[in-house]
Amino acid sequence: MSEIVFDISQSLDGYIAAAHRTPEQPLGRNGEQLHQWLFGDDTTSLDYFTRVSQANGAVITGRANYDDSLPWWGADGPTGQRRLPVVVVTHTPPTDAPAHGVYTFETGGLQAAVDTAVHLAQGHDVTVMGGARLGQAFLAAGLIDEVSLHVVPVLFGQGTRMFDNLPDQHVQLELIEAVPAPRAVHLRYTVHR
Repeated sequence: MSEIVFDISQSLDGYIAAAHRTPEQPLGRNGEQLHQWLFGDDTTSLDYFTRVSQANGAVITGRANYDDSLPWWGADGPTGQRRLPVVVVTHTPPTDAPAHGVYTFETGGLQAAVDTAVHLAQGHDVTVMGGARLGQAFLAAGLIDEVSLHVVPVLFGQGTRMFDNLPDQHVQLELIEAVPAPRAVHLRYTVHR
């Protein structure tokens, strides 16, 4: 059975994007450092990512993240050569999606996006990625089985916080793995419902 995993990098002070976001810098001024653990020489982080990403069979993201990231992702999506299916939660599908792309545009809401992604994942896990609003919505709807955080040793002080707008309810988590590495601490939590 597919697990639904919300996965995101954040600063130590809880920001998933720095201040001063622009189309050229969708993660804000110097916000890309949140992902340096994935592209640098941090072998502990790279080994961790390689291991956990093998379980992934599909991705869910929001329309804003799709629009911001498409110039870098292209038709292959965020998984590059693996070309895993990407379900984009949106109210209106774009008219200019890349030809032969991995994208499916889901207009039926969060549960419909999960159902579509689980089908496309063919028994593998589904990763929800992208932004604070999407993650908060999935958590509030009770659709997340696991939270995967990559906490980067930087303090942004301003920007977009990950967990600011959750509903007035407690979400109980249980730590299942913690991997310290030079450029990030990787934390995985089971969500108790």
